[in-house]
Amino acid sequence: MILLQISASQGPQECALAVAKALDRLQFEARNWAVSVDILDLQPGKGGTLLSVLLTLDGERAADLANLWCGTVQWICPSPYRPHHARKNWFIGVAAYAEPPPAQMSEIRFEACRASGPGGQHVNKTDSAVRATHIATGISVKVQSQRSQHANKRLAMLLIEQKLAESALEQESAQRAERRMFHHQVARGNAGRIFRGSTFEPLK
Repeated sequence: MILLQISASQGPQECALAVAKALDRLQFEARNWAVSVDILDLQPGKGGTLLSVLLTLDGERAADLANLWCGTVQWICPSPYRPHHARKNWFIGVAAYAEPPPAQMSEIRFEACRASGPGGQHVNKTDSAVRATHIATGISVKVQSQRSQHANKRLAMLLIEQKLAESALEQESAQRAERRMFHHQVARGNAGRIFRGSTFEPLK
């Protein structure tokens, strides 16, 4: 299982539209690669756009698909919102977070707990939810979205890994204000994948 984050960074509405199109394209590719996609969190923008999306990829080719997308993604298209705008290049960022290696497992404390909140008749019937705490930092997450405790534990590890990475970026931002966290770090002009037009067709 791999955690993947797609972000419009601080880009305009066109970048948020590119995130929505990228999500559709990634889901299409995932079906072709027999990779399952589970959306964990969406931050909606205006008019059906997405500021960011957090999802999991699972399957034998999940890592290959994640590697294909990671980095900066470029979308070449005239602005659908500003017809006379000269800019035609829009950039978004994609970051992946893998499960920590076994050596780091001892740094995370796991506790089984009951699920809470909406979820139908099975909520609170079993202790399948998991709370994971990174011992050194105190960073904690609770996961109950998966059906089994094992799957929730795997997802909890991914979320811990993501939060640790974001925490490291926040510490770095104290020294470099322009590099705050992943959402602020899309490297324009160095795209790993390029798409063109309103249909978001891949160029590479």
